[in-house]
Amino acid sequence: MQIKAKISFEYQTAEQAVNASKSLKPDNMEFINSCILNNRLLCNIKGQSLKTILATVDDLLFCEMMVERMLELE
Repeated sequence: MQIKAKISFEYQTAEQAVNASKSLKPDNMEFINSCILNNRLLCNIKGQSLKTILATVDDLLFCEMMVERMLELE
């Protein structure tokens, strides 16, 4: 069975969304497909098991928290 999830991150500017996308790209291997829409980073996650999806979402959220901290330093 294929399991899907969608997560949207909203930033103050489109440039921040692009920078966040670039920062998260190494973690987006085969499970996450992402795109930018205005000032939002949209992530579509696919996997074969709930355990995999939850682990992927957990990693994505942790990495995005680091991105937010870096954006605060700008």
